[in-house]
Amino acid sequence: MQYSKVEICGVNTSKLKILSEAQKTELLKIMRSGTPSERAKARNEMINGNLRLVLSVVQRFTNRGECPDDLFQVGCIGLIKAIDNFDVTVGVKFSTYGVPMIIGELRRFLRDNNSVRVSRSMRDTAYKAMQVKEQMTAKNNREPSIEEIASELNIPKENIVMALEAVVEPVSLYEPVFSDGNDTVYVMDQVGDNDDDRSWLEELAFREAMDNLSEREKNVLSLRFFKGKTQMEVADEIGISQAQVSRIEKGALTKIKSEI
Repeated sequence: MQYSKVEICGVNTSKLKILSEAQKTELLKIMRSGTPSERAKARNEMINGNLRLVLSVVQRFTNRGECPDDLFQVGCIGLIKAIDNFDVTVGVKFSTYGVPMIIGELRRFLRDNNSVRVSRSMRDTAYKAMQVKEQMTAKNNREPSIEEIASELNIPKENIVMALEAVVEPVSLYEPVFSDGNDTVYVMDQVGDNDDDRSWLEELAFREAMDNLSEREKNVLSLRFFKGKTQMEVADEIGISQAQVSRIEKGALTKIKSEI
């Protein structure tokens, strides 16, 4: 997908407006407390002033075979959701909240429009297996085996494995999995050599670090990195704010990093 062209969805990308953080904050405040006409105007300005953010996120989803215009439109939906739900009192930049929302919307679009179609029955099996896994993990304080999940659902374990693999979206080796502001860790950085003597030691260290986390921290990391949910989706599921999810996630990753 090439972005050297001037227009995408009829928008001249060379003339996209850029708002400062102060301007974004002011517009968001007007959206919450202004008159109806002021709110509508501020919302439009906020959307138009963040289209470059959408464009930058869309560029991460190159080589997926999708039309750039379609991806841009879907990204704009994520942007609008972020604008309508952002809380100016949480003390974070809008882009920190907006980018995951845009990425989540794009991933849902790509998943639902995947050329490899997964049957409804297989999807249902996968979702039931994930629910049972979460319930058994919470009950037994450990992840169940495939055999245990299969026994609970009375479904052959081969069907469970096939269903779970079918709903997993392929991940690029260059997909970022963690960033502390200075160094970014990509998927390819975590791909180890089976012959590496250190691999089993690192796995033990990681498991030990995970065991030292609280149940809430384990739950947040599981939903975020194993189920691929956005911070907003996690917040809705466990009944806390997106800002709290962000703090819990950051704290848990910092603990794991310091112990490993």
